[in-house]
Amino acid sequence: MKFTVLIPARLASTRLPDKPLADLAGKPMVVRVADRAATSGAQAVVVAADDERIAQACREHGVRCVLTRSDHASGSDRLAEACSHLGLDGDDIVVNVQGDEPLIDPELVRQTARLVGERNDCVMSTAAHAIDDADELRNPNVVKVVLDRQGQALYFSRAPIPWWRDGSTTGRAEPAAEPRPLRHIGIYGYRAGFLRRFPQLEPAALERTEALEQLRVLWHGHRIAVHVADVAPGPGVDTPADLERVRALFAATAKP
Repeated sequence: MKFTVLIPARLASTRLPDKPLADLAGKPMVVRVADRAATSGAQAVVVAADDERIAQACREHGVRCVLTRSDHASGSDRLAEACSHLGLDGDDIVVNVQGDEPLIDPELVRQTARLVGERNDCVMSTAAHAIDDADELRNPNVVKVVLDRQGQALYFSRAPIPWWRDGSTTGRAEPAAEPRPLRHIGIYGYRAGFLRRFPQLEPAALERTEALEQLRVLWHGHRIAVHVADVAPGPGVDTPADLERVRALFAATAKP
């Protein structure tokens, strides 16, 4: 299957300024993400940047990059512009790999692309993995997803869903044995035609309440197919502490 990986990269970050350019074993983080994504079998890997410094770093390391507007409200808006620059439309498959996931599993990228390509009834695909830890289930920074019988997303939430009534007698959410709660993994596959239309869809109240952009897709009646991975993905980078943890992993294993 032919697909393109797009990596949104925004220089401004409240918790970690200049995050895409953070050094990981001699390369900027956004370049490490692109290098990793390139082993997925994608026909192209392109960074969608909001700043010339990111574009320059990509050029220095042989990574393809397009410069997009700096005022986009979301990564999806940025990727929609990138699709226009690249001439992607219609049924072209695009996988959104976040620019702060330098340890993304290439197989997860392939599975996400394959799923949206196979599911003509869905405009998007994403991924999840089982939650076994009660603290993770209750953590609002961990996004959960509930599926229907066809593996499509019914709802995404920061709340602990599904709520196991009979196992939560103390009032504290506990992971149910069946169905097992699922943690959403922030990777998305799209048909490029839908991705280019997405910014024109009216934002949903649910989206604003949960601060989860993918709820706009469900609110408008579209479907999202979900791949359930066997294992959790590698750690992403949101904070300085995350960066140091990932740097230690790269210092031990990555080649410059």
